[in-house]
Amino acid sequence: MRERLIERLGPTASPAEVVVNLDGSAGPTRAALDAAASTAARQLVHVSSAAVYGAWPDNPVPLSETAGLRPNPGAGFAVGAAEAERLVAEWRGEHPDVRVTVLRPTATVAPGERDRLTPLLGGFAGLGVRGASRPVQAVHVDDVAAAVALAVERGLDGTYNVAPDGWIPDTTARAVAGGPVRLSVPEGWVAALQQLPAAVLAYAVHPWVVANDRLRAEGWVPAHTNEEALVATSAGSWRDLSPRRRQELALGASGAVLAGGAAGVVALLRRRHR
Repeated sequence: MRERLIERLGPTASPAEVVVNLDGSAGPTRAALDAAASTAARQLVHVSSAAVYGAWPDNPVPLSETAGLRPNPGAGFAVGAAEAERLVAEWRGEHPDVRVTVLRPTATVAPGERDRLTPLLGGFAGLGVRGASRPVQAVHVDDVAAAVALAVERGLDGTYNVAPDGWIPDTTARAVAGGPVRLSVPEGWVAALQQLPAAVLAYAVHPWVVANDRLRAEGWVPAHTNEEALVATSAGSWRDLSPRRRQELALGASGAVLAGGAAGVVALLRRRHR
């Protein structure tokens, strides 16, 4: 993976500086914005999350980039990502000459990485909410890295969802991921057993799948289907990957320089003449 990204990010058409923020929470985002301002960067790439759309029963399937940000109140990971996007939008208004790319990956699957939330939110946990059924998406972390690389290569400006083509039923997700037989219990029980805020469970009950048409139109092609991404069953959101893992996956370019106290989260890339 590192070698592929060196190849992707190494040769470029013109000298420029790019700041890439791989942690879509408020603190690292502020660091990224400060880095972009202090280095007079020409592009900022911010990796957010599709969770900013919220999980609601009236969500269209799929959600496009024009949908409003409606993170479920109380779901800290989604509310924080939406707040970080607000900071990016505010900064963009103050720096109109800088290209700003916002990427919104859906639930991200990474072999060897796992957190306790993703199986539940990704639709393949053994424990589920009784009566709930929804469409599921899972994007492979390599495809997220490819989206970051494309954003840098092409100087993309705007907001782009990052997801495989289409979606699958949660029953299929569980079968593909090879998890245990689902135990369906009342919603309140799931919250108690998982020690989760009730708002987080909305993401396990209601749809929040996204369309990838806009990014595909720029030349990005997902290398993994939903099923292929889930086969390994080891999952974690992009934001929950370790800083070192995120750096290795998405910033494996020679000459990358870490910025300030956000090492491994914010990076400066210098484009060079070949």
